[in-house]
Amino acid sequence: MRAVIQRVSSARVIIDEKEYSRIGNGLLVLLGVEKEDTAEDAEMLARRIVELRIFEDDAGKMNRSIAEVGGQILAVSQFTLLGDCRRGRRPSFDPAAPPDVARALYEKFVSEIGGLGIPVSTGVFQAMMNVELTNQGPVTFILDSRKRF
Repeated sequence: MRAVIQRVSSARVIIDEKEYSRIGNGLLVLLGVEKEDTAEDAEMLARRIVELRIFEDDAGKMNRSIAEVGGQILAVSQFTLLGDCRRGRRPSFDPAAPPDVARALYEKFVSEIGGLGIPVSTGVFQAMMNVELTNQGPVTFILDSRKRF
């Protein structure tokens, strides 16, 4: 699994010109699921994201987790994170899991975050979405479950 994590003051998903979901202070997580990914990857990545200390403390240092700041997570499935652009002009999506596998692991990831006590909102799997965010910092990180923590 590959995740792009952005610290936000707000983020929302719009589908068919209607707001589908919205969060305030927290994290926007764009998630790509690979063919070899398992439920263990979803659990590990969710736990890692929730435990990351990427919010500022009173001294201005990144020293607080999302739970410590009372933040929310907006998790959006994005298979294009797995696009391989090294050859030709069209990305290859061969590493991406098939939709049924990806959906199940995305839902597992979302469930794990909720189980860790973090309010979580989502986009709609395989829908055409507009994602709006106000990146705070800007602060952006990339995590990959293939690169063990």
